[in-house]
Amino acid sequence: MADPKTNQDISLAMLRDTDRDRYLACLLSPEDKRGALAALYAFNAELARIRDLVHEPLPGEIRMQYWRDLLEGNAHGSTDANPLAAALLSAVEMYRLPRQTLVHMIEARIFDLYDDPMESRTSLEGYAGETASALIQLAGLILSPEEAMKSADAAGHAGVAQAISGMLLLMPLHQRRGQVYIPLEILSATGLDRETFLAGSDKPRISAAIEAFAGLGRDHLAKARASVLPASVLPAFLPVALAEPVLIKAQKRGAAILEASLQEPQWRRQMRMAFAGMRKKI
Repeated sequence: MADPKTNQDISLAMLRDTDRDRYLACLLSPEDKRGALAALYAFNAELARIRDLVHEPLPGEIRMQYWRDLLEGNAHGSTDANPLAAALLSAVEMYRLPRQTLVHMIEARIFDLYDDPMESRTSLEGYAGETASALIQLAGLILSPEEAMKSADAAGHAGVAQAISGMLLLMPLHQRRGQVYIPLEILSATGLDRETFLAGSDKPRISAAIEAFAGLGRDHLAKARASVLPASVLPAFLPVALAEPVLIKAQKRGAAILEASLQEPQWRRQMRMAFAGMRKKI
């Protein structure tokens, strides 16, 4: 049986391959917290990439059901064969992470498996709250349970900003798949619907929709920054420092983001997070 440290090391190695930004955030965190953070972040990365691994929604739902059963105490067999599962359960028990929050994260991610449109801004904020915001809050509970409770509002807004920036980064891929994460009410306000957005021909209206979508992200980022973050939980927020340049560029480029990536080079993203850590603000 692998010991918890070995499982955590494996989780950190997995994270390096699946989510390099949060991998760096782990390295910028206190050493004694890195293993648990790596397990949490690698679990999130595993959920996020399920759509990339399956061709139909049902196999994706089966993968998600595995994690739901694990967290609800109905694991299929021993976790010894799955180091990430073992490391996640260890982190949940050690830091008393709320299992239901993790289950809600899984359930929210089911949306990713289908091509249904995001109906409203409220739907978007709910999705982001149960995924990106929850992840920040859970990481905060690992870092400092007392201070994490004080930063819950900031985590909520930061997660929405981070989720929108991620959706903008992935928008070319989503368009090819037929997925639309911009809420229909934003599309409607700019004279679009799902089909015309996916067709990609009405550049002025698509640009207006993308500008409004990125603007919503910037609004939430400003609200997150209005809070004073306790230093002990700051590492949980470091990846959010990468959101602003994406949101700004999306507003400037509009429909052009469907043709060229908004992603900054890895070295620049690393510098942004490192500087955010030194400045103690996102």
